[in-house]
Amino acid sequence: MPSPQQARAQASAITSGKTAPEAGVAPTSQLRELFDGPRLSPGQRRIAQYLIEHITEAAFLSITDLAERVGVSQPSVTRFAAAVGFSGYPALRESLQAIALSTLGSTPGTPAEVTSNELQAAVDAEIENLENLRRDFTDPDQIIRVGRALSESTPLTVLGLRISGSLAEYFAYAARRIHPDVRVVTRGGSVAYDALLQSREAGGSWVLAFGMPRHAQETLTAMRVARSAGLRVALVTDLGLGPLADEADVTFATGTGSRLVFDSYAAPVVLSAALLQAMTDADPERTQARLEEYEQVAEQHQFFLRD
Repeated sequence: MPSPQQARAQASAITSGKTAPEAGVAPTSQLRELFDGPRLSPGQRRIAQYLIEHITEAAFLSITDLAERVGVSQPSVTRFAAAVGFSGYPALRESLQAIALSTLGSTPGTPAEVTSNELQAAVDAEIENLENLRRDFTDPDQIIRVGRALSESTPLTVLGLRISGSLAEYFAYAARRIHPDVRVVTRGGSVAYDALLQSREAGGSWVLAFGMPRHAQETLTAMRVARSAGLRVALVTDLGLGPLADEADVTFATGTGSRLVFDSYAAPVVLSAALLQAMTDADPERTQARLEEYEQVAEQHQFFLRD
């Protein structure tokens, strides 16, 4: 399977008459290769999905018509073309037309089939992320060390801003079952700064930060505030390099699913659960006591339905 860069090169060569579309490769596969490489915004992913689902028609639309069909602005289409490696919409359209013309004589899938395949492709991408994470877990020493450190930090602060807030809430909800003082920060600005400074003054030593794409500027600023206050930062993110990783004491990088309009987080959630497991193992007596106490309270107040 060609890389996204190779796919763009092939598309460019097709339009210049240097080569023909690769035989046996479905148009949807060619388009996915073209669009998979760059980090696209949710709005740009909508454009990509429309092109994948309507390639034989969309490839011949003007920029005005395409923007109207997708429900975005013309500048958004121009930015999309640049994001996937073209000089502008005309260059992108030439490549799309070559791919569309290659479908003549074949039987294209119905829109429902294309959508189904796109959903399957999203699952396949997440499976690959999990397989990569499994390989990372071959040596669990770092997970164990950081889990112990998080367990010993009282209070423990969990930071997740914007889209990362859901992961922070998940981790904090579970961590509260086994840790006496977990503080979750999901608002940026001075609210985050105040919470981080209070955590340090109360004796906390670590922050667990989640930084998922699109990476928020306020996450970077909050991490800098945490470190300047004397807190150490463990980061769960999708990139092992970059500004967020530069500010972290420890970085756990794992892939996110980017095939759909909004990212999916199978691997980060499993990684979070692994850190929680390491926290439980770090102090098994406290873990057992707190879990038993919680079960008694849950039973007394009927928190959960009886199966």
